[in-house]
Amino acid sequence: MQQDIIVAQATPPGKGGVGIVRISGSNLKLISQSLLNKTPAPRVAEYLQFYDDNQQVIDVGIAIYFPAPHSFTGEDVLELQGHGGQVIMDILLKRVLACGARIAEPGEFSLRAFMNDKMDLAQAEAISDLINASTEVAARSAMRSLKGEFSHKIQELLEDLIFVRMYVESAIDFPEEEIDFLQDEILIQRLTKLKNSIEQVFKTARQGYVLNEGMSVVIVGQPNAGKSSLLNRLAGHDAAIVTDIAGTTRDVLKERIHIEGMPLHIIDTAGMRENADIVEQEGIKRAWKEIENADHILLIIDDSQGMTENDQKILDDLPQNLPLTIIHNKIDINKKSPHISTEENCTEIYLSAKQNFGIDLLVEHLKQCMGYEGDSDGLFIARRRHLDALERAKNAVNSGFTQFMQHQAGELLSEDLRIAQFALNEITGEFDNEDLLGEIFSSFCIGK
Repeated sequence: MQQDIIVAQATPPGKGGVGIVRISGSNLKLISQSLLNKTPAPRVAEYLQFYDDNQQVIDVGIAIYFPAPHSFTGEDVLELQGHGGQVIMDILLKRVLACGARIAEPGEFSLRAFMNDKMDLAQAEAISDLINASTEVAARSAMRSLKGEFSHKIQELLEDLIFVRMYVESAIDFPEEEIDFLQDEILIQRLTKLKNSIEQVFKTARQGYVLNEGMSVVIVGQPNAGKSSLLNRLAGHDAAIVTDIAGTTRDVLKERIHIEGMPLHIIDTAGMRENADIVEQEGIKRAWKEIENADHILLIIDDSQGMTENDQKILDDLPQNLPLTIIHNKIDINKKSPHISTEENCTEIYLSAKQNFGIDLLVEHLKQCMGYEGDSDGLFIARRRHLDALERAKNAVNSGFTQFMQHQAGELLSEDLRIAQFALNEITGEFDNEDLLGEIFSSFCIGK
């Protein structure tokens, strides 16, 4: 438990009906006596006056005292709920600082809760995700993580993994017991179950990550191919100017939309052509920067013209490792029907953004690209680091499974299981890495 006392304003700066100052540390009774002339009864809201060092009343409001360890941080916690004017909040903060506290670092309240075993690391991160949730589905999923559903799934994986690892290592370390673990059906069954379980949790976590962070989709193509029209259709309003004049869009235009609760970052870019003026050239440079950071590319082609030499050049210049969908726009001109085709891992969609033909096909395709399965009841919020850890664990278990089934290499299986266990432990924070903890909690707001 930390010895110093921290304080922060837990409500956003500005004017409001109520402002909250949160204090945490060891032995807050002294500060409470200075501020309130008493220590409130544990976990009972009391309407009290807040005093300065001259016993003049600063404000009146609600005071709640949570003695350790029955508090959010596991330490003594005192919350003062006063009027929400920023001047009052500042005076109250200065008063607490004069009593020996210091201003909390970003996320320090949640960090102390983690360090005092009030929650694991995945639950602590879910607090920030819940605060920053942009949709109802994201908020509910973050709450599931905060309640420990994600952590429970990781714990189940660890229990199965530890069982298999102990079984294998005991047979390796005690060969005199003549345990033929290489032929044991129980081991094969548990290893197969572990392999499938990690795959399922990874799949769910990936959808939770997209739900949390969204997918970045960049629209590229020649001028006047219909990029801005497609952006407007997906956004549901006229976000971009659309004219018959080629090169109307000269800068990057971003819109955040939601597809059944899944956030999608749609980015419209300047039309790519050789004879661009100086302004368009800058827009094209910015377009390529957006492409480098994209999760998915939509290449728009004017279907009335077909695939031109310039279209092919843009296609050839796109990064080969990025998922790509080719959009054949303006099919209304040639009176074609909307349809979708997939050949050689490339999806092509025929639509008309202007006439709203085939947009539903694109929306369904984007949902599939995001891993959307239509049921958010079991979703939990996940972050990139969770996916990285799960992927490393999944790859290690798959490698060990292959070594075991093909070569009966128990020692290699044991090492792969050790690697997988360490990766899973990173998710809930059962490791010692102060740099990672500092990076995670620094993204929190001050009062958490």
